[in-house]
Amino acid sequence: MSNVSPGGPPMAASPLTRAVLEIDEYASGLGWDQPARLFALVDTAQLRAQEPGLAAQLGLDEPDGADAAAPLTPVEQDEIPSGTPLDEFLGTIAWPDAVAGCALTVERLMLPPSAETSVPEGLDEAGLAAWVAAHPDRQEVRMTVAVLRDGARESALRLREKDSPTEVLTGADLVPGLAEALSATFEV
Repeated sequence: MSNVSPGGPPMAASPLTRAVLEIDEYASGLGWDQPARLFALVDTAQLRAQEPGLAAQLGLDEPDGADAAAPLTPVEQDEIPSGTPLDEFLGTIAWPDAVAGCALTVERLMLPPSAETSVPEGLDEAGLAAWVAAHPDRQEVRMTVAVLRDGARESALRLREKDSPTEVLTGADLVPGLAEALSATFEV
């Protein structure tokens, strides 16, 4: 069953899943080989009430419009500084109270579990990255992970070789480490 409605936007059981699929669709439209992107997730109704100008800019000024089923609105943040490790960058983030959650989309190479036994001993981080990049079974994947302040999580994974909206895998615990890092941005 497709996770895309006939009109185009993603269908989902929860607002957080819908937001993750919306971000995945956006990232897909930009193509592959993109930098990581960070998004604030804001309550759409609250955004309309508190920031009507911004809501209008984002096309959210009609409460009965096509977005009525989207309670969370992703707002892309400034570009993540190049050369800064992602974990270090996430450690510098503090969100205002109006932000209900956040999401990150990032591309990575991954290997099947069967490749774990063949990893050479003694590789540093750069050596391991080079070994993975040269491995014949590597897969390019785009991960979109979102968390809410209340602890809810959702993820979407899209393989480059199966780059289709009907081939996106979703689940709350697909990328637990990244979800933990994003959750930490809400800790005081």
